[in-house]
Amino acid sequence: MAYQSLRLEYLQIPPVSRAYTTACVLTTAAVQLELITPFQLYFNPELIFKHFQIWRLITNFLFFGPVGFNFLFNMIFLYRYCRMLEEGSFRGRTADFVFMFLFGGFLMTLFGLFVSLVFLGQAFTIMLVYVWSRRNPYVRMNFFGLLNFQAPFLPWVLMGFSLLLGNSIIVDLLGIAVGHIYFFLEDVFPNQPGGIRILKTPSILKAIFDTPDEDPNYNPLPDERPGGFAWGEGQRLGG
Repeated sequence: MAYQSLRLEYLQIPPVSRAYTTACVLTTAAVQLELITPFQLYFNPELIFKHFQIWRLITNFLFFGPVGFNFLFNMIFLYRYCRMLEEGSFRGRTADFVFMFLFGGFLMTLFGLFVSLVFLGQAFTIMLVYVWSRRNPYVRMNFFGLLNFQAPFLPWVLMGFSLLLGNSIIVDLLGIAVGHIYFFLEDVFPNQPGGIRILKTPSILKAIFDTPDEDPNYNPLPDERPGGFAWGEGQRLGG
């Protein structure tokens, strides 16, 4: 019975969020079981372009380090905000969501050529958080029960938290930068006088991922609890 309930809950996760989160968990499990090592996964331009280890372009986004607080923290935020984006502003637009993944991953890979980052998954999570926060500007957040602020400040609060933990903020800055570029090109610039839509989802992605029918009984994860945990709870102003 418990297995069936867990299976149904898992299958209710929208497809892109389910695939990416599952890939991250399975990659970490494979490393923990010593089936593979992080040295086979990390971003290395020389091995990619000279030795054709193309899989590193993907696997460096899937490993968040060994199981521990940092891994769980990243997985929770990845799952929550990836799912809320897919069920919120990208609902019924799976191809556009996949295109955002590809665009963000491409930019991070490009920037990764110039900074000393070997795994980009955390930066990708910050990008998702940034885009969600800018599209939900009136949601009030609560961080660890200590700070109250509006959603657009969440990426900066997470960066400050990383700084307090002694981590490099380059990862957070990269995620914020790429998230802002996407948000500006997708949500801001097209709505300016004389603005045009630069980011256009290729028709092949629409043919593969978009379906014309939508389940009327689909029940998305509510935005009213965006954090879902003590360090990231929130509610809409006036709600």
